[in-house]
Amino acid sequence: MAGEFGRLVRALRRAAGLTQEELARRAGISDRTVRRLESADPGDTRIGTVKLVADALDLGPEDRRTLMAAASSEVPATPEAAPDPETSPDPEAAPDPEMSPDPVVSLDFGTRSDAAEPPARRDWPVQAGLPADDGLSDAVRRLAHIVHTRWEREEGQRGVHDPFPLPVRWHPVAAELADRWDNVRRLPPGEEALPIDLTGTLPDIATIYRMVPSRRLVVLGEAGSGKSVLAIRFTLDYLRTRAATEPVPVIFSLGGWDPATPLREWLVDRLLRDDPGLLAPAPTGPTLAAALVEAGWVLPVLDGFDELPAGLRAAALAACDETSLPMLLTSRPEEYAAVGRVLNWSAGVELDDLDPGDLADYLPRATRHDPSWDRLVADMPAPLTEALRTPLMVALARTTYRADPAALTDPALDTRAVVEEHLLAGYVPSVYRDNRRWPLPRVRHWLGGLAEMSPVEVAWWRLGDALSRSTRVLAVVIATSLVTAVCDIAVSAPFILANGLGPVTVLLDGLLIGPVVGLGFGVIYGLMIVYLDVSVGPSRVRLRLGNRVRVRPTVPTRVLAGFVGGFVVGLGYGPVGVLLRGMAGGFPTPAETIRLATINALALGFVFAVAVAVALGLVAFLESPHDLTSATGPLTILAANRTAAIHLFLVLTPLLALAIFASGFLMVVVLSGVLGELRWSGHDAFVLSTIGGLSGAASYVLTFTAWGQWIVFTRVCLPLLGRLPWSVTDFLTDAHTRGVLRQSGAVYQFRHARLRSHLTR
Repeated sequence: MAGEFGRLVRALRRAAGLTQEELARRAGISDRTVRRLESADPGDTRIGTVKLVADALDLGPEDRRTLMAAASSEVPATPEAAPDPETSPDPEAAPDPEMSPDPVVSLDFGTRSDAAEPPARRDWPVQAGLPADDGLSDAVRRLAHIVHTRWEREEGQRGVHDPFPLPVRWHPVAAELADRWDNVRRLPPGEEALPIDLTGTLPDIATIYRMVPSRRLVVLGEAGSGKSVLAIRFTLDYLRTRAATEPVPVIFSLGGWDPATPLREWLVDRLLRDDPGLLAPAPTGPTLAAALVEAGWVLPVLDGFDELPAGLRAAALAACDETSLPMLLTSRPEEYAAVGRVLNWSAGVELDDLDPGDLADYLPRATRHDPSWDRLVADMPAPLTEALRTPLMVALARTTYRADPAALTDPALDTRAVVEEHLLAGYVPSVYRDNRRWPLPRVRHWLGGLAEMSPVEVAWWRLGDALSRSTRVLAVVIATSLVTAVCDIAVSAPFILANGLGPVTVLLDGLLIGPVVGLGFGVIYGLMIVYLDVSVGPSRVRLRLGNRVRVRPTVPTRVLAGFVGGFVVGLGYGPVGVLLRGMAGGFPTPAETIRLATINALALGFVFAVAVAVALGLVAFLESPHDLTSATGPLTILAANRTAAIHLFLVLTPLLALAIFASGFLMVVVLSGVLGELRWSGHDAFVLSTIGGLSGAASYVLTFTAWGQWIVFTRVCLPLLGRLPWSVTDFLTDAHTRGVLRQSGAVYQFRHARLRSHLTR
C-alpha cells in the first residue's frame, strides 16, 4: 500500500493530467523512480528527487509546501515566494550554495517593466533558502545594486542594444566537455537522470542557467563569439529576476588569477579591489567580502578561462572543484578541452556562429538602411561571410566601414584570416578618425605600449610596473629628495638667514638633507620591491575621526615598518647635521667629528624610528572603509585614492611632527646615559619636527601609496620616456569612450583579447 506521501504524489500527478512516463520525462528521472515515489512512505524519499517532481508538476506555493511536508514530516520554514528585500522588513535568508529558489522579482532598480517579470519557463529545480539572519542583508542588496549599475552602464557603452543585440545562440556541448547528468543533477547512487535541453538564445541565459540543478554552467565559444557579452547579459537578467534568497552574480576576469591562491580567497580580494566598502567588518567574517563569499551570497561569473596561461588551467579547474560554489564559466573550446577534464557537476553549452540570415537582419538596421550596405549584404563575398560569423568581427566591420563598406569587397581580402586581420587593423584608425588631440601614430604607439604593459587588465596602480625596478627605485629617490629639499629650504631658510648666513647655505642645507632622506626611502622601497616583492594596491580605506566601524588594522606591521624606515633615515640625517654645523662654524678634530656624527646618527635614528612607528600606528586606528557605493569604476577608485592620500598627508604631517618633537625629549632621557650628554633644544625640536613632519608625510605618500606611485611612475616617468601621454587619465577615458577599452570594476580591459594581441605587434 502506498503511504500518505505516495498517494499525494499520485493525486498531484493526475491533477496535472500527466502519466507516470510524462512526469518522469519532465522531471528528468526514470519511470521506475516515479513508480517508487507513488508507493513510498515519507522515510523512503529523497528531498532532491521530490523537488524535481514538484518542479515538473509546476506546483503552487501551498501544494509545494504540502508535498515537502509529507516528504520530510515537517513544514519548510521559508515559503517559495520570497519578499522583496527592498521593502520587506523580514531578513533575507542565506542561500544554498548549490541550488537556489524559484526566481521572483526582488530587486527594484527604479523601474518596473515586463522584462522584470519571472520567466515563463519554470522547469528548474527549487531549493528553499535557509531562514537565517546573518546580518548581511543590507550588504547583499547594496552589492546587487552596484553590480547592476556597473554592468548596465557598460552594456550601454558597448552599444549592445544598438539597434538590437546580435542573435547569440547556443547548443549543448559534446558529452566529453560536460559532467555526467546524474552528477549535474546531484542525484544519489541508483537514480537515473535524463539530459536537460539547454538550447537557447541570449534572452534565455538566466533561465537556462537556473535549469541546471548544480548551478554550474560552462559556456564555450570561439574568440569574438560573444562570451563576455553573454556574461554581462546573464548578470543583468539574473539580477532582474533574482529572488531574495538567491546569490548576487559578480563577473570576475580569470586572466589575473594564480590558482595557487584558493578560489574563495581570490574572489574576496577582487571584491575588495572593486568595492572597497566591503572591507568593513562583518558579524560572520573578518570583512563583508569574506562573509558574503563564505555564506554563498556571491555567484561567480568567471569570464575568460582561456586567458589563463596554459600551464595553470588544470590547476584552475582543480581549484574550482575544491569548492561547491555555483558558477558560470566562459572559455574558448580548444583551451577548455585541452585540459583533459571538466568542471565537476557542470553542464555546458557552445555558442553558434552567426549565419547569413543574421547578417541580413542586423547590418542594414545597424547602418540605418545605407544602400551600399544593402548591396553588400545581398551579394557578400564568401571570405567576408566567413569572417563575419562572430559578433566581434561584425562590430568591427560596422564601426570601421559604417560610411562605405566598398573596401570590404577588395579581391585582396581572399580568406577569412586576411579579412579578420584587415578589420582589426582598421579599428583604431576608424574610432580615432575625429580625434584632434593626439596624432594617430602616437595613439597607436601608446595603445600598443598599454597592451604590452597590461596583458590582462589595465589597472592604473600597476602601470608603473612596466618600468624596471632600478628605474622605479631611482624615481623614488629623486622624487623624495626633491620633496624633502623643498620642505627643508622652506622651513629652515628664515632661521639660517637670521643667523647671518647667506642663501647659499640655505640651498646647501636643502641639497644635503634632501638626498639623505631620498636615499633612505629609496633603500626601503628597493628592499620591498627586490627582496620582498611587495606591490602597493589601491587604498581600501579612508581616514575618518569618530568612526564607529573600525577596520582591523595591521598595527604591528605598520609599527615595525615605521621603526625600521625611521631608523634608516635618522642614521643618514645625523651626520649631515654635523657636516652643516662644521661648514658654518668650523670642524673640530677628525676624531671628535666622527664621534659627534656617530652620536647624532644613533640619536636621530632613535628619534625618527620611534616617531614614525608611533605615527603610522595611530594612522591605522583612524582608518575606515570606503562607502560601498563609492566604487563604480577605475577613475572613481583613483579619485578616492587621491582623496585618501591627501587626507593621509594632512593627518600624518602633524602626527609625525608631534611624534618627532616628543621623541627627541624621550631620546635625551633614554640615551644620555649611553651616548653621553645629549641636548634637544626647543629651536632644534621645532625645526627638525616641522621638516620631518612635512617631508616624511609627503615622501611616504609618494612612495607607499598607490596614488603617489601613480603620480611618480605613471604621470611623470612613463610620459617622459614617451610610453604614455602626459594626460593619462584623459587618454584612458577617451579610449573607453571610443570602445577600445572596456570597464570591469576597478580596471579597464581591452575590448577583446584579439584586439590587444594585434596592438602588441
